[in-house]
Amino acid sequence: MGKKVLIPQPVAEEGVDYLKDHGYEVVFVENSDEESLKEAVGDCSAIWLGVPSITREIMDRAPKLEIIARQGAGYNNVDVKAAEEKGIWVTNAPDATTNTVAEFALGGMIAIGKNMFLLTEKMKEGDFFYKDTHLGEDLKGKTLSIIGYGRIGRLLAQKAHYGLGMKILAYGPHLTKEQLEDYVTLADWDRAFSQGDFVSLHMPLNSKTEKLVGRREFQMMKTTAKLINCARGAVTDEEALIEALNKGQIGGLFTDVFTEEPPKKDHPFFHMENVIAAPHMGSYTKECRIIMAMHAAGQIHKVLSGEKPDTPVHHTVKK
Repeated sequence: MGKKVLIPQPVAEEGVDYLKDHGYEVVFVENSDEESLKEAVGDCSAIWLGVPSITREIMDRAPKLEIIARQGAGYNNVDVKAAEEKGIWVTNAPDATTNTVAEFALGGMIAIGKNMFLLTEKMKEGDFFYKDTHLGEDLKGKTLSIIGYGRIGRLLAQKAHYGLGMKILAYGPHLTKEQLEDYVTLADWDRAFSQGDFVSLHMPLNSKTEKLVGRREFQMMKTTAKLINCARGAVTDEEALIEALNKGQIGGLFTDVFTEEPPKKDHPFFHMENVIAAPHMGSYTKECRIIMAMHAAGQIHKVLSGEKPDTPVHHTVKK
C-alpha cells in the first residue's frame, strides 16, 4: 500500500476515492479525541482534518507526517506553530465554503427575523396563534453590518443587497473604501454595531479576536438588533451574550457555533425564545462537502508527491 492518510471524521466519498485512485491507504478513526488520534496517527503521512483538534502532542506521535489538510477555511483547531516547527504543511480551503456559508447566514437572518423556528415550535405545541403576539420583521430596507469583510462577508453583502434590498455596512481592520462595492458603506467598529439591524460576524478565531465581541458591543447594539454568528463561538464573550439576550439588550441571535463544541445539553441558548442555535452545520450541504473533500484530497496528493500546496496557512519548507 502507499502512504497513509488519516481521516478522523466523515467526509465526502469523492475525495476518498480520489486518494485511493492515487495509491494512498485511507485510515478512518471512529473516535477523534486526542488519545485515539495519538494511537492512529503513528505511521500516517497526512491528516485530512475537519472539526477535531490536532495538537503538538499528536504531531509528536507522527514522525512521517507531512501535511494537515483542513477541509474548511478556519484552522484554529490546529497548532500551526508546532506544525511549522516540525516542517509539516498546514493547508486550508479558503473558498470551498464561501457560497454555502453565505447562503446559510442569509437563511439564518431570515429565520430569526421572521421568528420561523419559534412560531413553528409553538404551533407543534398546539398554539397556532402565538404568531399574533410575536410578529416578525421584513428585511427590506434594514441595515446589515458585516464584521469581517472577506470572501463570505462580501458574498453575503451581495446576496442581502440584491436579493433582499438591504443596506450594507462593512467593517474590516484594514478595509478601505476603494475595496468596497458601490452599494456598501465603510463603517468603523462602533458604527457597525450601533447602526446594524442585523450584525453578522465573519472574522477568524485567533488570539486577537477571541471574545472580541462582548459586553460593550452588545450595549451599543439596538435593542431590536439580531446578531448572526457563523464564524466561531469564541469570537464572542458567550457569557456576556447570554446576559444581553436575557436582559433584552439585543433582539435575538442566530448562531451556528459555540465556545465549546459540542455544547452541553442544558446550554442557555436552547431555552431562549429569541435564539436559533444550529449544530455548526453552515457548510453541511452535499455540494459543499464535495468541494471541500476534493480540495483537501488534492492538497494532500500535491504535498505527498513532493510539490508545494496551493493554500498553505504558513511558510514551512517541506522536510
